[in-house]
Amino acid sequence: MTAETVRAQGDQAAGHWAPGETVLWRYRGNATERFHLCRPVTVVRDDAEMLAVWLAAGTECIRPVLHDGSEIAREPLATRFRKPRDVRRSTWFGTGVLKLARPGDPWSVWLFWDRGWRLRNWYVNLEEPRVRWAGGIDSEDHVLDVAVYPDRSWEWKDEDEFAAAREAGLIGDQQAERIRAAGLSAVREVQAWGWPFRDGWEHWRPNPSWATPALPDDWDRAPDARFS
Repeated sequence: MTAETVRAQGDQAAGHWAPGETVLWRYRGNATERFHLCRPVTVVRDDAEMLAVWLAAGTECIRPVLHDGSEIAREPLATRFRKPRDVRRSTWFGTGVLKLARPGDPWSVWLFWDRGWRLRNWYVNLEEPRVRWAGGIDSEDHVLDVAVYPDRSWEWKDEDEFAAAREAGLIGDQQAERIRAAGLSAVREVQAWGWPFRDGWEHWRPNPSWATPALPDDWDRAPDARFS
C-alpha cells in the first residue's frame, strides 16, 4: 500500500472526499435559505488544509434568473435585487474553473483560463465560510469580489452590485462591514503573494479520465449529514 493510498484513506475517514469524487458546490440567495446556485464539481484535493474542485466546461448547473425568465445581468441595477427570482438549469460555458477554499475563510479563489490554458485571472469570491455536508458544500455569495491578474495587479469587482444589494436591504450595514473587511484581508494575501497565488495552481490540469459530473434531480435537497 502506497503512502498516497494511506493518506487518502485517512482523509476519507476524517470526513474528506477522495480525488475524482463528485460533490455539489451550492449558494443560497442573499437573505434567504433557498439555494439559487448549484454546480456539480469534481474533487481535486480535500484535506484539513484546503478543498480544491474542478468545474468542467459543459457541466449542467443551476443559476438564478428573474421570475419572468429574463437574465439578471440585463436588469437595471436599481431593480436587479428587488425583483423576485427563480432558478433555471443551464450549462457552464467557456473553459473550466478550478476552485480553491480553505476551511473557515470567508472567500474562495477561482482560476480562469483562456483557450490553450493561458491563465486569464484569479477571482477571489467573497462568501460565507462554507458548511460541509455529505454531498458537498453550502455558502452564501457576498456579491463583492476581487480580480487578480498574472502581473499581480488586482481590482475590486461588482462594487455597483454590492451597493445595489445593500440598498435593496439584502445586505445589512454590519454584514457589509464584515464583507469589506474580508475583502481587504484577501487583498493582503494578494499583496504578499500568499496562498494560493504562490503555489503554482495555474499549472494544474484536470485528469483526462474524469467524466463531466451530472446535476442530480434533488440538487436542492436539505443537507443529509454534516462533515466536521
